Order: sequence, then structure tokens, then C-alpha cells
Amino acid sequence: MTASKKYSVLFVCLGNICRSPAAQAVMQHMVDERGLGDRFYIDSAGTGGYHIGDLPDKRMRVHARPRGYELTHRARRVHASDFEDFDLIVGMDAANVDDLRYMAATIEQQDKVVMMGDYIRQYPNYDYVPDPYYEGSEGFELVLDLLEDSCDNLLNQIIKKNNIA
Repeated sequence: MTASKKYSVLFVCLGNICRSPAAQAVMQHMVDERGLGDRFYIDSAGTGGYHIGDLPDKRMRVHARPRGYELTHRARRVHASDFEDFDLIVGMDAANVDDLRYMAATIEQQDKVVMMGDYIRQYPNYDYVPDPYYEGSEGFELVLDLLEDSCDNLLNQIIKKNNIA
């Protein structure tokens, strides 16, 4: 990473109204807490275009707020240019990862795609971040728990791998 270039991470779920905007907010909060806001660019998008322009799901915003996360992102769909613009593209589940790898134009772009579940450490029963859209409050809380754990581990790995101080 050059001194002038920010390390960029794109979080992706299906509709970009629950998991990926929450991941964006959690990661941004962690980056800012560590004083690294000027070294990272964090965004989110969806593989589907169902909610373009919408704020995150109200239930996700309600559950995120007490933890200190304000979800103000407007939903957007993944663009072909994202594969060039971002250093890392993180899918929330296997379907997201499969869709992203299918959308990638090159092997190098496919290699930028990883699964968020690979960074979950404190919840051994989960290897992906489940979609809470059709769940109750506990589903949204679980997603936030999983994201706090996985974002911390992902951020630590990015910092170590890229010598970000």
C-alpha cells in the first residue's frame, strides 16, 4: 500500500440493507477507533438491485444504534468497476461469494473476493453471516455480534498483511 492510497474494503450482501451496511459501519467504527480513518475506505453494496437508494432496514438501524453504529449508507448494487476500485471484497455468505466470483472479469478480481465467515472466531457454529431479514430481534443482534467479531479479525489481518500503522 502506498502512502497516498487508502486500503479499500467493500462489504457485500444480497440487498445491501442489513448485513453489508452493518459491516461497513462496524468496520468504519473500528478503523476510526484505532485512528486509521485516513488509511481506509470502507463501503458496501448488494448483489441484487432490490433496494437501490434505500437506507438500511429500520430494524438493523435500531439494533445497531445502542452499539454506537449509525447506518446512513444508501443501498447500491455491486458495479463491475468495484472489482478494480476495491482491494478486498467481502461477501456475507456463500451465495454472495459465488455471485461475486461470477461477476469478476478476471482471476485477479476473483481473488479479491473472500467470505466474512472466514474471520469469525468467537462463534464456532457460524461460518457465514446469516441474513436477518425474515428473523426477529435476535437475528439482528446475532448479525451484529458476528460482525463485531469478524470485522476485528479482518481488520487485524489487513493491518498485519499490509503493514498499516
